Amino acid sequence: MIPAVAVAAGLVFAAPASAAPAKKGSKATKTITAKIALGDKRSTKAKAKATKAKKVQAKASLAPCSNTTITPDAANLEVVRAAILCLHNQIRNTAGLPLLKDNAKLRKAAAGHSDDMVADGFFDHTSPDGDTFVDRILAAGYAKRNDAWTIGENLAWGTGELSTPQAIMDAWMNSAGHKANILKKSYKEVGIAIRLGVPSDAGVGATVTADFGAKA
Repeated sequence: MIPAVAVAAGLVFAAPASAAPAKKGSKATKTITAKIALGDKRSTKAKAKATKAKKVQAKASLAPCSNTTITPDAANLEVVRAAILCLHNQIRNTAGLPLLKDNAKLRKAAAGHSDDMVADGFFDHTSPDGDTFVDRILAAGYAKRNDAWTIGENLAWGTGELSTPQAIMDAWMNSAGHKANILKKSYKEVGIAIRLGVPSDAGVGATVTADFGAKA
């Protein structure tokens, strides 16, 4: 099987844009496939406060990230998750941005979506029943709908060598929308979840959801 990768991410303030679902049954080629869909939503209250945010200094240096080239399997998903989080913060540190903290409620929302995409065979920020990434993150208890918050989401799946933490991050950083989410200064927290399998085949690869957030 030829390794493949696809990504989907977010950067709109009113509603997430969605990518067309992946076509099933298409013939494999030597070209790496990629998909993009973005979702980043900010409440009106949060927008007003964003202009007054103070600059936060990132740490001068970070230790190199470990386990960035391992292929996900049933025994190492937590190690893969930690590597992807480390790579996010390595990139943000280099850009002089505040580091992201792991958040259990964002991780809960991310885990549910990775599971659903593989189980139900879709790849999008909006589920077949109409729930958006905003609905999912708020339902996980991260914030109340009327609070001031900023949230976003990046999605990816990959097979073979393109499912490693480094390959997933490379795919995101090579997409303007995903890169914008990773480098968004206002984000303070992230929840990352990996599910074995991809939307078109639950028996191969891995599917990753990264949910970003900040609360006033």
